[in-house]
Amino acid sequence: MVLALLLCGAVVLLGVAGLFAFGVRRRLIQRSGGTFDCNLRWDVPAAEAAEPTGKGWAYGIARYNADRIEWFRVFSYALRPRRQLVRGAIEVLERRAPRGEEEQALLSDAVVLACAVGSGDERTRVELALSEDALTGFLAWLEAAPPGQRVNVA
Repeated sequence: MVLALLLCGAVVLLGVAGLFAFGVRRRLIQRSGGTFDCNLRWDVPAAEAAEPTGKGWAYGIARYNADRIEWFRVFSYALRPRRQLVRGAIEVLERRAPRGEEEQALLSDAVVLACAVGSGDERTRVELALSEDALTGFLAWLEAAPPGQRVNVA
């Protein structure tokens, strides 16, 4: 009986420690400022872009860092960003409301922004889902590129 209680206590303690670690990680990411909640769908096929299924979205936190955006998964312990979007390599393709199953997969106030990332043949279609306020900040950040950088904001 005592062994079972100790085992249950250890499991509860590990669970609390894991949740605490998520909170500390989020504070470390936000410490430098300029963060916003941002769902991401990477390398979206053309068929999926025409008729979204709601699959492939990952919840995350994005952070502005000089001329790039660093994207971190919410449910991860990693302190390094999972993806990085360089300002000069982002081309905004489309802005739309969530459609179909995306309405259940994303937050209620989300706006989907379709972008092409990369250059030449290395272009990847990426979709970001963010709030209207975060979208305004993101587009302003794109347009505020230093002189000489090519930025295409549709």
